Amino acid sequence: MATRPITAAMVTAAARATAAKIKPKDAHTFHKGDAVVYPAHGVGVIESVGSEEIAGYRLNLIHISFEDSQMTLRVPVAQAHTVGLRKLVSRETLAAALAILRGRPRTSRLMWAKRSQEYLAKINTGEPGALAEVIRDLQSAGDGSNSSFSQRNLFELALERLAGELAAVRRIARQDAIELLNRTLANARADSAGTHP
Repeated sequence: MATRPITAAMVTAAARATAAKIKPKDAHTFHKGDAVVYPAHGVGVIESVGSEEIAGYRLNLIHISFEDSQMTLRVPVAQAHTVGLRKLVSRETLAAALAILRGRPRTSRLMWAKRSQEYLAKINTGEPGALAEVIRDLQSAGDGSNSSFSQRNLFELALERLAGELAAVRRIARQDAIELLNRTLANARADSAGTHP
């Protein structure tokens, strides 16, 4: 399939369409200093919410910084909910995700290529329950054996994303959140094997 190059007219049309969607009430959903989750990048902090001129159009933009990747993202306020930008979940939602981690890993008969796409789609939702399912299903033995390179990468990506939100909600260090998730997995493995670490 041939791709069309992006033209200045296309950029202008996109800016015009985004500017037309601005609703004043949307600007009050997110505030400077809020910790938020952008599904494709994890937890970030809002640096500012304000109006900027781009391609001759005034757009209300949310500037989000991501400490881990040292990246700043600009999201139009009018598109924030469409792209999945959200505030942090509640402690109850995280408790439900931890309960999923304690469950038995689910196996699938699908080929790895198809399963990996499904896992990546779950990771990109940014939802704690979906992240917990990926972590639970891709966990390997405690020493990392029994997993391929791509499986380990997806596992670590999901673990990092869930740990980021867990750390932000509980106000603990990310490394402490990772240790808590790994300990939860280890305890679940020990319980299913009838032993305790």
